[in-house]
Amino acid sequence: MSIMYVILPLSLVMALVAVIAFRWATRKGQFDDLETPAWRAVLDDDAGREPPKTG
Repeated sequence: MSIMYVILPLSLVMALVAVIAFRWATRKGQFDDLETPAWRAVLDDDAGREPPKTG
């Protein structure tokens, strides 16, 4: 039973840290554009690269 005095406050502090981190991320604009980063890998342009040299 005494472990509950450690686990309960620890879990509340961890939950508070998670909420603060989420609010900070939303205020800084981390979730503004969720589509573009996923499409960057698909639309990667290889025109600027040189072909690998063989030989």
